[in-house]
Amino acid sequence: MDVALAGTPEVFVVDDDDLMRAALKRTFLAARIRVETFASARDLLDTCDFSAPAVLLLDVMMPGMNGLELQAALRERGVKLPVIFLTGSGDIPMAVAAMRNGAVDFLEKPFENSDLVERVRRAFARTAQTRPEPLVRSDFRRRRATLTPREREVMDLMVTGMTSKVIARELGGSFRTVEIHRARVMSKMEAATLADLVRMLLEGSRGD
Repeated sequence: MDVALAGTPEVFVVDDDDLMRAALKRTFLAARIRVETFASARDLLDTCDFSAPAVLLLDVMMPGMNGLELQAALRERGVKLPVIFLTGSGDIPMAVAAMRNGAVDFLEKPFENSDLVERVRRAFARTAQTRPEPLVRSDFRRRRATLTPREREVMDLMVTGMTSKVIARELGGSFRTVEIHRARVMSKMEAATLADLVRMLLEGSRGD
């Protein structure tokens, strides 16, 4: 192991795709981040030491135990490390469910390596904080108040993982109109990604 990396937080990657695991390993090593890869959820559970600072990067869809089932198994073991999910576009509803169950982020494939590394670094920062700083509820309500009634409807469906085409069918509008509403929702809520928007809604509505 590189002496300069010893003692720094690590990424535990779980993905059944050999090529993806190899690519992720190269990406993190190039970013000077320690990384260990696992081909299955069972491999992780049987061999991993969860006592050190780390971030878990999990594929949503895997044979055997999938990402959500692995997340549940980790919770049962009392593992409180931050979890980021990698998902295909069709698996976004599962990723949204994962965030409702405590995941800190999700990232759609294909993704930019720089974006992935930045999200992992943010997750590392969360582990260094005694209490992550949540979105203040008044800020959330202020942002939500700027949405039109239709934009709120679109937002409520967005955070379930629905695509613009499905939302258009659900609300009886056009795909193009829904795309415009989505862009306005993201802008007014000051959310960079869908994962950010889901997190805002979870934190902002907590206690309502």
